[in-house]
Amino acid sequence: MLQHGACAARQGIGVLLLGPPGSGKSDLLLRLMGEGWTLVADDQVLLRAEGKVLRARAPEALRGMIEVRGLGLIAGLESAPEVPLALAVDCVPRAEVPRLPEPARFEALGQTLPRLALHAVESSAPRKLAFALEVLAGRLACRAGALEAVP
Repeated sequence: MLQHGACAARQGIGVLLLGPPGSGKSDLLLRLMGEGWTLVADDQVLLRAEGKVLRARAPEALRGMIEVRGLGLIAGLESAPEVPLALAVDCVPRAEVPRLPEPARFEALGQTLPRLALHAVESSAPRKLAFALEVLAGRLACRAGALEAVP
């Protein structure tokens, strides 16, 4: 399944970034890469189900590429070939990010992922995603909000 979005991975675990053009997906992806995350895909993400896991990769023609607004299409970057996804993120305007969100789910190909909304261009967005992955891995707890049901 081809999904408009972007994807980055931390320690081999992927985060799917969703939103319309101009919502900050590529900007957030660029900042994540600057913090040690790995590029998986920009603009188009190929999703596939494998057992109970939703996996993501870049279409071959876009592998190792990212669009950097104001600079252009940058190619030849190191990228992960395919990763299991742990989280989907809606890149939304700041006013649409709830303070204490209710848990939500992203569904594709019969699989579901936890889903949250972030203002992608906010300076804290990369750290928020790192916290989210730590919660999903069980190393941190979310007492209230989008990931509170995660053990």
